[in-house]
Amino acid sequence: MQQAFGMAVPETVGEMCRPTTSAVLVYDAQVGILAHVQDRDRLVERIGAVLRAARASGVPVLYVRHVSLPPTHMGVAALRTAMAWQRLGDAAAVTAAFPPDAPHTQLAGELAPVDGEPVLDKLGMSAFVGTPVEQVLRDRGVTTLVLVGAVLEIGIEPTARHAADLGLLPVVVQDACGVVDPEAAQRSLASLDYSLLTYRCSSRDVVDAFGAVGVPRGAPSA
Repeated sequence: MQQAFGMAVPETVGEMCRPTTSAVLVYDAQVGILAHVQDRDRLVERIGAVLRAARASGVPVLYVRHVSLPPTHMGVAALRTAMAWQRLGDAAAVTAAFPPDAPHTQLAGELAPVDGEPVLDKLGMSAFVGTPVEQVLRDRGVTTLVLVGAVLEIGIEPTARHAADLGLLPVVVQDACGVVDPEAAQRSLASLDYSLLTYRCSSRDVVDAFGAVGVPRGAPSA
């Protein structure tokens, strides 16, 4: 940890992922999304390990969930995106992919929130757009955002970039982020690495970091 201009500047994942200043964001860990990722069960196991460590160390956990508006209320941009995802040539044929109450829109049972952990619905890719995620993090004194969930190459990458633009330290837990297209995922990781805005690590790294400082949030740190 470096000290400069009256600030502590972390250099390692262990220093970034201090329980007193971190939060875990579980991105789109939904039944219908996890069904498409590679090695789903292993992914769920890795996410679960991060969540258990976070909860044991007093690190706040919050969830975001992708939902869809009815086509009649989507708007032009969302309608065009839905046409592309659904491979349709007729805009009138678009359907809502993730209605809020649909079974496949719900969070995977193995990763369900506990003790009132918030679940925030979003319409787009960045977890910050149209949600109070930033406000929640600021109010909790969070400076490091640990990202897990799915899908890395679709929504986690833009969320990590957005977090960096907001002055947060985004940490992408690579083996706890689901992938649908491995080549696209590698491009996303390469792009994030090139930008030097985000940090990536393994679930083991985060578990170790959360366990290294077992003090309640708000207690004085060493």
